[in-house]
Amino acid sequence: MDAQDMQGAVNGRIGEVIEASTSEFTAQCYRLYEAPDIGSLVLCGQHLPTYGIVCEATTQSIDPGRSAIPRGMNAERESDVFSSNPQIERLLYTSFRAVIVGYRDGDLVLHYPPLSAPRMYSFVRTCDSGEIANFSETHEFLATLLNAPIHIQDHVVTSFLRQASAAHADPQQYLVGAGKSLAVALTGQLPRLSGILRSLE
Repeated sequence: MDAQDMQGAVNGRIGEVIEASTSEFTAQCYRLYEAPDIGSLVLCGQHLPTYGIVCEATTQSIDPGRSAIPRGMNAERESDVFSSNPQIERLLYTSFRAVIVGYRDGDLVLHYPPLSAPRMYSFVRTCDSGEIANFSETHEFLATLLNAPIHIQDHVVTSFLRQASAAHADPQQYLVGAGKSLAVALTGQLPRLSGILRSLE
C-alpha cells in the first residue's frame, strides 16, 4: 500500500469525483474493486459537502477502446490470473455512481440536492455510523431518493435503510418509522411499497 492508499485508509477517503451533475456523481476508486456497497452513504467535497447514496458500481478497462479479455483459461484459481498478469491492476479501474440526497451547510444537514454540482476531483469518503445516524434521523431524504431523476432500484432504498437502522439505538423501531414514511411517499404505488416493505422484513 503506497502513501496515498495509507492516507485514504486513515480518513475513509476512497476516491475522487470524475463526473457530476446536481442529481448524481460518479467517483473513481483509488483501488481496484474497493467501491462501497450498494446503499452506502458517502460524502464528497469540502467546499459544499454533498451526500450521495451508492446506486451502482462498475469495473472496466481504463482504455475505452480496449476491452478486457479472458486470461485464465489455463489457471487453476482466479488468483493465479492476477499473479501471472500483475499489469492487470493498472489496466482496470473501479468506479461507482451515487444519487445525491442532500448536503451540509455548516452543521445543518439538508435533505435535498444543492444548487450546484460537486466539483471535479472532489474527495469522496464513506460515512461512519454517527454520520449515517445524523443524516437519517428524519426520513426527509426518502422523497429525494424515491423521486431521483435517475432510475433507482428499490434494493438501493432497502439497502440504505438497513444500514441506517443499524446506526440507530433501536433498529426495529427505526424501520417501523421508515415504513410509515414510505407509505406516505409511495401513495398510490402499492406494489412498489409492498415490495420494499417485504425486503425490509
